[in-house]
Amino acid sequence: MSERMDSATEAFVTHRNLLFTVAYEMLGSAADAEDVLQETWLRWVDVDLDTVREQRAYLVRITTRQALTRLRTLGRRKESYVGPWLPEPLLTAPDVAEDIELADSVSMAMLLVLETLAPTERAVFVLREVFGLEYDEIAEAVDKTPAAVRQIAHRARAHVAARRPRGVVSPAETRDALEAFQRAIETGDLQGLLDMLAPDVVLLGDGGGVKQAVLQPIVGADRVARLLSVGLPKLVGTASVEPVQINGYPALIVRIDGEIDDVVAVRTDNGLITGLYIVRNPEKLSRVEQETAVTR
Repeated sequence: MSERMDSATEAFVTHRNLLFTVAYEMLGSAADAEDVLQETWLRWVDVDLDTVREQRAYLVRITTRQALTRLRTLGRRKESYVGPWLPEPLLTAPDVAEDIELADSVSMAMLLVLETLAPTERAVFVLREVFGLEYDEIAEAVDKTPAAVRQIAHRARAHVAARRPRGVVSPAETRDALEAFQRAIETGDLQGLLDMLAPDVVLLGDGGGVKQAVLQPIVGADRVARLLSVGLPKLVGTASVEPVQINGYPALIVRIDGEIDDVVAVRTDNGLITGLYIVRNPEKLSRVEQETAVTR
């Protein structure tokens, strides 16, 4: 029995970071992804390992099923959420940024695009496009036929392609945008930041009803500029800014009196800021001081 438990534990630990990444990409919430891993483990220890042909695929299948159940519950929770809902930011290691496809898949911008997919579409897209699973493997995980999965994958790919950043997102462009944001907070000079706002820029703030944040998306360069012109000068002299890697891309942690106040991430398209994401909900800021391992 203990030998069987050791084998189960070893397999789970070997694939844990992968399973966390699958669950996180499906849910956008590290706390919920951890709960899914707990549920996966409880089911995994009851499996007769002699019947398992490929442990990684089997574990991914359990994780996907648990994440789908959780995703539907999360959908109901989001309906009553105060203001815009943003993914839970993760402090990630530099090697995540080096894997461009992985960084793109966990980026705040992509997770927001994935939010617009139905649960099964999201699972199929993540398993196929990010983790490269075969259609028959995905079919077992989502309880569909391989032919149906192929159609869902095609539909999800087209949906994501229409909404993802245009062209390759350059970390250098992201850094330029964040340096302008940092300069605005540290010196009160907003012009460099305002010059980088795309005409159709969208600002989303997530306070979760706990911290003050915009309750609706702010759309358009003029409206975003007005909001920033009022809010950012108040931070001069009181806030400190730390450039970090969040979800595989450059981002900022803003502290006030030494305490984390918010995380700022951006989406850039062709050198201009098209998305400005500010997470202030304290419940979502527990993963930005220690690195979280994500992998595929």
